Amino acid sequence: MTKEGTDSGWNLDNSYANLPKSFFSSLTLNPVQEPKLIILNDQLATSLGLNIQELQSDDGVAVLAGNQTLEGSFPLAQAYAGHQFGHFTMLGDGRALLHGEQLTPQDERVDIQLKGSGRTPYSRGGDGRAALGPMLREYIISEAMHALGIPTTRSLSVVTSGESIIRETELPGAILTRVAASHLRVGTFEYAAKWSTVEELQDLADYTLKRHYPEVEADENRYLSLLKEVIKQQAELIANWQLVGFIHGVMNTDNMTISGETIDYGPCAFMNYYDPKTVFSSIDIQGRYAYGNQPKIAGWNLARFAETLLPLLHEDQEQALKLAQDAISNYMDLFHSNWVEGMRAKLGIFKEEKEDEALIEELLNIMQKYEADYTNTFLALTFETYEDSVLRGTPEFTEWNSKWKERLSRQQESNESSHQLMRSSNPALIPRNHRVEEALEAAKQGDYGVMEKLLEVLSNPYAHKPEQDEYAALPEPSSSPYQTYCGT
Repeated sequence: MTKEGTDSGWNLDNSYANLPKSFFSSLTLNPVQEPKLIILNDQLATSLGLNIQELQSDDGVAVLAGNQTLEGSFPLAQAYAGHQFGHFTMLGDGRALLHGEQLTPQDERVDIQLKGSGRTPYSRGGDGRAALGPMLREYIISEAMHALGIPTTRSLSVVTSGESIIRETELPGAILTRVAASHLRVGTFEYAAKWSTVEELQDLADYTLKRHYPEVEADENRYLSLLKEVIKQQAELIANWQLVGFIHGVMNTDNMTISGETIDYGPCAFMNYYDPKTVFSSIDIQGRYAYGNQPKIAGWNLARFAETLLPLLHEDQEQALKLAQDAISNYMDLFHSNWVEGMRAKLGIFKEEKEDEALIEELLNIMQKYEADYTNTFLALTFETYEDSVLRGTPEFTEWNSKWKERLSRQQESNESSHQLMRSSNPALIPRNHRVEEALEAAKQGDYGVMEKLLEVLSNPYAHKPEQDEYAALPEPSSSPYQTYCGT
């Protein structure tokens, strides 16, 4: 059934459907029994030009549940491949439906995707459904990342299906509506390079340029410019992750977007005490995607992207390879400069001095030695509140603190300016793992108030309000390490 989108504000198109048919499969809907709206992102809905009251109506919820399409919608599942923990495999949207692309009042084009909407040709034997807990988890974390100022897909809604799904146990089913600049991935290009013609690969690259990087479409070698733009975006993104202690958990190539947004919040989490080896994912036995490895893994993924573009970079393959290698070789420098600049800001430092990197590394080493909380250490530096810090009184930190103060004294900027820079660079809180679990456990019992309060305090992490203090507190000590799972 198709519904007119006028009253609700839907203004859908589907430019992706104009690509060669090998890049997607058109879908029929997999309706659910009793869809019920659990949470709606009013702020995001308004920015998309949507009518909140209409979205909450039976027809609106039917669209968010995948029971009903809209005028302009062309439901499809995207084909893609990917290196999962280093091993190449064919993939695709196994439980996702792309309704289409919303044309917003700001003249933006964003994907509207339903996650957990049922089987597709890429489901590989799965049921195509999702459980309520993981969908709420993605909602919480993705919205927290947005509030932190980090490019990310966003969550418009979560709808329960009225049906149970079987995992290890019986769980309530749910559908997340995800909003993204697009769902083009490194894995999309890997799929094209492996199973499509060069002409189809070129169609995909041209589509990507038009959608995400129109400013370089007219460049002499626009495909090299595409590669460079993606490298630049990912260098900035991964630096942002590192600066807030975010661990993605499953940095497969199908989880790296061409737009530079964070995507797929499966076994992700935020680091408590500083340790580059931190891993939360239950399936990352070897620590491939540990916090400290994320910059290197991003470079590896980008190299895979560069390989897919070789036929387009130059007709001479040796020259194409050299162009790709030269572009990729810049990634780590780009990442490092973004990260160092961000760390300077976290320490209230405005301008570069050669010794700054040593000062930064010294602090991190001290934090690792004493198992100091990453987020709260920078908060303590911001407000000079060391009472509860494990670093307080240690000889190493005392010496480092003197060096830092001396470094700040050499700046022309005032102490108040440094303080303001630190306030805007060091969040008052992150979505602490135990707080997220607390919200999800309450939701399991039908109490969504805990989650709503958590979302409220996470919505402005740089406000540094008193009501955020309790959410910055560390969890009680536990004998078992925190683990996350690929439930999303």
